[in-house]
Amino acid sequence: MLRPGGADLTIAGGVREFGRATPDAIAVRDGDRELKYGALDERSSRLACGLLTLGLGYGDRVALLSGNRLEYPEIAAGIAKAGLVLVPVNPRLTAAEVGFILRHSGAGVLIVDPALTGAVPESFPGRVIRIGPEYETWLDDSRAADPEIAVHERDPFCIAYTAGTTGDPKGVLISHRSRSLTFYATALEWGIGPGRRTVAVAPMYHGAGFAFAYAAVYCGATVSMLRSFQPDALIDMIRRDGAQSVFLVPTHAQLIRHALEKVPELPTLDTLYFNAAALPRVLKEWVFEAFPGAGVHELYGSTEAGVVTNLRPPDARRKAGTVGHPWFGTRVRIVGPDGSPVRPGEPGELYSRSPYLMNGYHENPAATAACTTADGFLTSGDIVIQDDEGFISIVDRVKDVIITGGVNVYPRDVEEILLAHPAVAECAVVGEPDERWGERVVAYYVGRHPVPAEVLESYLRERLAGFKVPKHYRTVAALPRNAAGKILKRELRSTP
Repeated sequence: MLRPGGADLTIAGGVREFGRATPDAIAVRDGDRELKYGALDERSSRLACGLLTLGLGYGDRVALLSGNRLEYPEIAAGIAKAGLVLVPVNPRLTAAEVGFILRHSGAGVLIVDPALTGAVPESFPGRVIRIGPEYETWLDDSRAADPEIAVHERDPFCIAYTAGTTGDPKGVLISHRSRSLTFYATALEWGIGPGRRTVAVAPMYHGAGFAFAYAAVYCGATVSMLRSFQPDALIDMIRRDGAQSVFLVPTHAQLIRHALEKVPELPTLDTLYFNAAALPRVLKEWVFEAFPGAGVHELYGSTEAGVVTNLRPPDARRKAGTVGHPWFGTRVRIVGPDGSPVRPGEPGELYSRSPYLMNGYHENPAATAACTTADGFLTSGDIVIQDDEGFISIVDRVKDVIITGGVNVYPRDVEEILLAHPAVAECAVVGEPDERWGERVVAYYVGRHPVPAEVLESYLRERLAGFKVPKHYRTVAALPRNAAGKILKRELRSTP
């Protein structure tokens, strides 16, 4: 009797398929090292068998503490083949923060880049496997046969811990089905597949970084690993490896703009896609000029919701400032404070329902319930406006709205204008407590060169209503960000 729905989708599926179909095609590049699909398939099977011999059972967790490197895709695929759950860990965390994730996830094994051994808590009771000679010996001693564990597509393939713009990180349960469908959608949207080449720029321990890098090996393409972001290194890698599509966050574009007087010609590059934060209009215009041969996509999404919208190249200039229409298979709902739908042009909180949503927060049903509805919609806490053509613009985070003298101020309105000033490289606007007004508007900025606060205030007063103009301007060397490139405004609010 046939099972309803047929075979389950798992994130190991593409590795198996292209391991058979194109075993000699290059799957991963990392500097001078290359891994072909046949080897990727075999090594991930060895890893799966090795993990199972350690006594792990279906659904047990395996943590991975590493930056982008050749072994990352094979480790993820091997964990999936074994029916286990990947727990990617940010290598920039302290030992105490790593310890929280290991304890909260219940990880029994930790695979770690040897350079990051110092971040492993001494109290971790599980097995630690160091990438390098120890790891290679362990693989060699393991069986090469795929264990063929039956994996249910709606079970989690990973627990992705949010870097947290507020409070402790939460573990986001992401299913095999959710990510597999995301990978197929990237193939449809950006042509990721055999013969295509991309670069893993964003860190793979982050949700979007993993999704857009691993999509390459799931769909038969080639991904080059950028170990750390340097503008020159990225441009050199695109030219050397002939990359055609690259996923970036706005911070990457800012850094390239600051570092390079002119971006050299990149004849193979035809697609850029941005996520993590809205591209400021001034920066987006620079991207168009710097990469004239590339179609520019601007996505909106979150670890919990996956990709929610995409602004495609034909509308990129005409609808600059928006993040496009709902993505494949996605429905959105925009509601006011009372939960009722708002009209086009009115701000409201965005909810989405799609095949890409998380299963929930690990060991945190209250947090799951707080962001979901009974009919399956999820919110990431963003205020948006949808126009008459259905294009969605991100106004701000619900929690970032400033209420000063009883009036709402959306920080992004101020940030867009401030970023247009030639002396301002980056900025963030936050609300801080004020005895008279409840909250006051405060601007933090990274300057291209020194500029008096009075100059910025005069500039903004000509372009904004008076209640939106910041009461204070504070210069910082850099804005605090999480792994996704999102600004951590709570850290600015706590700045003395």
